[in-house]
Amino acid sequence: MKKTLLGAILAILLAAAPGQANAADLQPGYQTYAPPPPAFRWTGPYLGANIGYLGGSMSNNPTEPSGVVGGLQAGWNWQNGNFVFGGEADINLSGAEDVFAPWKFSNPWFGTVRGRLGLAYNNILFYGTGGLAFGGFEAETFGMSESKTHLGWTVGAGVEFALNPAWSAKIEYLYLNYADRAYSLTGTDNGFDGNLVRFGVNYRF
Repeated sequence: MKKTLLGAILAILLAAAPGQANAADLQPGYQTYAPPPPAFRWTGPYLGANIGYLGGSMSNNPTEPSGVVGGLQAGWNWQNGNFVFGGEADINLSGAEDVFAPWKFSNPWFGTVRGRLGLAYNNILFYGTGGLAFGGFEAETFGMSESKTHLGWTVGAGVEFALNPAWSAKIEYLYLNYADRAYSLTGTDNGFDGNLVRFGVNYRF
């Protein structure tokens, strides 16, 4: 009877031993596989705001308008693998101005409509951008003023960081070139080329 009971106990222990060994195998280094979280996706519409600094110079005039700028942007991205492409438009108020007696030139507002093409590494997007630029300029001298809207082009690059599925932050550089237009006040054609560095945030829908 005792031998039978002892044999039954040994059988139970032997049966339990593989399960214990398997449990031990699940310790660090032998843990069960858990799939990684899905990579961040950049596809979809977004709306955001930006602030930065613009500095440049007027052609055929000694003034060099510069100042703080800020505005709103909106766009849409599509993603295929690591490639992200899309479009973005922005409109901005500008404090860029300069006085070189007797002239003053200012750029009270500007906007751009651009394409974007980039490479995404999960939640980090490196991109190039370029397209149409437009903006208002005002010349002043001896109490007289003249305002015109200029068309031009822009090209630049940036990097954008996704903070969570909804919010992202970016830093961007743009070169802006506005074509010359005739100003009766200066008696010549004047245009603008400048450099813009700005920071922005976007909200994805």
